[in-house]
Amino acid sequence: MDSDDLIDTLRRIGIEYGGVAGTVLPTRPDVIIMRAGSVVVKAHAPGAEREPLVERMRATAHPALRQIMLQPVTEEVITAGDRLVTVWPAGTPVNPADPDAAPWEAAARLLARLHAVPARTLPPLREAGGPGRVATTVARLGDRSAAELAVRRAFSCLPSPSAGPGGLTHGDWHMGQMVRAPDEWILIDNDDLGVGDQAWDLSRPAAWFAAGLLEPQVWHRFLDAYRAAGGTAVPPDGDPWERLEIPAQAMTIQLAAAAVSTAGRAGRPLDEVEEILVEACLRIIRHRSACHAVPTQ
Repeated sequence: MDSDDLIDTLRRIGIEYGGVAGTVLPTRPDVIIMRAGSVVVKAHAPGAEREPLVERMRATAHPALRQIMLQPVTEEVITAGDRLVTVWPAGTPVNPADPDAAPWEAAARLLARLHAVPARTLPPLREAGGPGRVATTVARLGDRSAAELAVRRAFSCLPSPSAGPGGLTHGDWHMGQMVRAPDEWILIDNDDLGVGDQAWDLSRPAAWFAAGLLEPQVWHRFLDAYRAAGGTAVPPDGDPWERLEIPAQAMTIQLAAAAVSTAGRAGRPLDEVEEILVEACLRIIRHRSACHAVPTQ
């Protein structure tokens, strides 16, 4: 199905569930989001597997996740050509132009509530998808520039993930995974929902903080609210980094790999934030003495 046919199909779905023809909203390149009245129609990334998404839709619709994750309009996973499509209530996302208004405490409380839901109470879920994205993102890098080599070497320094059942995990949390619907903040996007290391859900703000890209007071507001709400991904007090260090380093490497790839495709030098992420990768290499024997080429 070509892009025009896909858009036409999404509009028909939008009319069926939302009553009006939809408008495509800006999002990441591999996903199409269409707003149609009171609903949002989502065409998932090419290659998304049907059965894991079906399982995640069932889990997301379970009463245990009400008022934690946005409930789908329908549990059905619709097929449109080679794409999988789901339908959701429309909400108001976090405004990226007003970072001071970002709902850090609300996000922390929602994650703590999500982590408190026993995975066994939901329909069966697979392993959370987020951590596997690190290797996939790094694999897209070349090996010619200093930045590419630094990110690859940092990735080679990471220890193997620890075994264990873990708990219920969003898998890809960041501020873009929050909407107000209608008057309360709620988590969205179940593409990586599953069972795994719950510290992964805190890894992105932890990585930003460690790299100097998130103000310390904002990080501590988030962490304190998570702990106050009974969050289980870190100890209730004391140093959280025993649990957060490896997930945060892995997320730093993923963010740096994505940034370097984006700059390379655009044929431009790294911007200031991208340079900071690569420098953070160099600090990871220096921090892990086992990496000194790893060749850079």
